[in-house]
Amino acid sequence: ILLDTTGETSEIGWTTHPSDGWDEVSVLDDKKRLIRTFEVCNVAEPGQNNWLRTHFIERRGVHRVHVRLYFSVRDCASMRTVASSCKETFTLYYHQSEADIASQELPEWREGPWTKVDTIAADESFSQVDSTGKVVKMNVKVRSFGPLTKQGFYLAFQDSGACMSLVAVQVFFYKCPAVVKGFASFPETFAGGEKTSLVESLGMCVPNAEETSVTGSSGVRLHCNGEGDWMVAIGRCTCRAGYQPVDDEQACQ
Repeated sequence: ILLDTTGETSEIGWTTHPSDGWDEVSVLDDKKRLIRTFEVCNVAEPGQNNWLRTHFIERRGVHRVHVRLYFSVRDCASMRTVASSCKETFTLYYHQSEADIASQELPEWREGPWTKVDTIAADESFSQVDSTGKVVKMNVKVRSFGPLTKQGFYLAFQDSGACMSLVAVQVFFYKCPAVVKGFASFPETFAGGEKTSLVESLGMCVPNAEETSVTGSSGVRLHCNGEGDWMVAIGRCTCRAGYQPVDDEQACQ
């Protein structure tokens, strides 16, 4: 996990532009616990262009990240005096940087410095606010992007005229855990920069085991897929003469 605002109760303090766009507020969740959310609802005025930017998120060596968004959106048809420009979507962007250098002016609040990930649409919208003020008809969407090459990145959310609440944001990545397989140990390995990437990891034979040669290849290898699962083993190790397997090919004694 690189970022998680789920259940956050103190001020998150992300940057907004302009100042009368997104607003950070405290609301009750479905279990009547106080949480911090970001809301925007300037539907009566056309030409909305409201941006919300996260703080700098360290990449920590990962190549691809996934963003899980929890949000609710008001149904445009349920608002009597709404302009025809009312939206039920918002846009997710990211911007890579070698350091935390963002200001109120930079990166500029437009596509170009920012790379668009996707326009996010609600599967469910609500038509009236619950009397207790709690969040209703929650949507959960996951998007991913990469490959990442710089020290870190920012996320931005652009509103173009929706009445919505961004309830929580989680940013996470997949990795393959360190493992011993076929008498070989493999280190923890980050998933690749593309969904279909297979990242090769070179293994080392466990003590008292030796590599079994495979025609046309050298080294014992496993591949980490885009969701953090090991697959496609090449080569293997076996116990040396005088040693026998124990613990389901974990060791030789």
